[in-house]
Amino acid sequence: MKEETGYIYIAATADTKGRELFYVRDLIRKTGLQALTVDVSTQVLNASSAADVKPEEVAAFHPQGTKAVFCGDRGRAIEAMALAFQNYLKTRKDVAGLLGLGGSGGTALITPAMQDLTVGVPKVMVSTMASGDIAGYIGASDISMLYSVTDVAGLNRISRQVLGNAAHQIAGAVLFQPEACADDKPALGLTMFGVTTPCIQAVSQQLEEEFDCLVFHATGSGGMAMEKLADSGMLAGVLDLTTTEVCDLLAGGVLACAETRFDAIARSQVPYVVSCGALDMVNFGHSSSVPEKYADRLFYHHNAQVTLMRTTPGENRAMAKWIAAKLNRCEGEVRFLIPEGGFSALDAPGMPFWSPEANEAFISTLEAELIPTEKRKIIRLPYNINDAMFADAAVEAFRTINTREF
Repeated sequence: MKEETGYIYIAATADTKGRELFYVRDLIRKTGLQALTVDVSTQVLNASSAADVKPEEVAAFHPQGTKAVFCGDRGRAIEAMALAFQNYLKTRKDVAGLLGLGGSGGTALITPAMQDLTVGVPKVMVSTMASGDIAGYIGASDISMLYSVTDVAGLNRISRQVLGNAAHQIAGAVLFQPEACADDKPALGLTMFGVTTPCIQAVSQQLEEEFDCLVFHATGSGGMAMEKLADSGMLAGVLDLTTTEVCDLLAGGVLACAETRFDAIARSQVPYVVSCGALDMVNFGHSSSVPEKYADRLFYHHNAQVTLMRTTPGENRAMAKWIAAKLNRCEGEVRFLIPEGGFSALDAPGMPFWSPEANEAFISTLEAELIPTEKRKIIRLPYNINDAMFADAAVEAFRTINTREF
């Protein structure tokens, strides 16, 4: 193994999971890789820990020091140690991968640090929580969750097998990482939904010779994943043409973005072309899942498990204000393209969601709320978002503001 490969960090609460921690360490070292154990115990000061990194060392990275972690309250201690572990890992330049072992508390403690790591760095979490809803643990990161089957509470015929699989999984990911290609093109982030697919395909076709076009499905986590890459400096530009996640955030749909949507654009100042793709719809699951308060609304049943609700003028005004407030904080190049001919495939003359009144409520509010500057501009276009000429205009807008050299 090359020395510059770094270490596979293994994190667990060694006061309760020490045997497991050292078991996977030994398996990883047998592959020829370097492994470093981190004890993130919180219940008591564990000065006798046999881990390479003691709990006190990690806890010292909390802004309020070790006392914030070793406070005697389990819930507050886990939250504090999670922050301390995040801060600790940010100081390390030798992380080749991160393997975590834990129950509910350990999973909540370790995965925030995993989410902070760059996409591509191997991350494996062996957890008792991996058979349920893991969205909160994964976030927008590429974390591999492995269900522990039995509790992470000692070594037995099942846990040895599962932990062995985890150790070899992360070792293999580190050993066989693909090499960076010397002729890799700069990457672009694009957001797409089924009802904006023609637009994104046309834009990608025009730009793929010069850029690596990364398409993100606008399902809440898709937008977060794209913005994580923008924050990491991994995107040369963003064509965020499908912002439908905002509908679900403000109206209670199932594919909502986080309150932090667009913040990474402001921080990174990446060249940014944005539009209102699929802002005409709120997403729900099966029709029975639609809240009763929406009983009299206009719906389109996309399939047995997806129900779409047309947004109203009032909802569109609220969305325009929310988006404008976010974009007004952006100091980089921003072009907001407005497709006057409709926001999606369903929002066109003769289609179920066609509503010029609702669309104009969004457009007029955005124009009133968004503060124009030399770098921040609104461009009205007399096309549906899926018209070829809209795609042409989006590409032209991006080329105009893309002055970065790579």
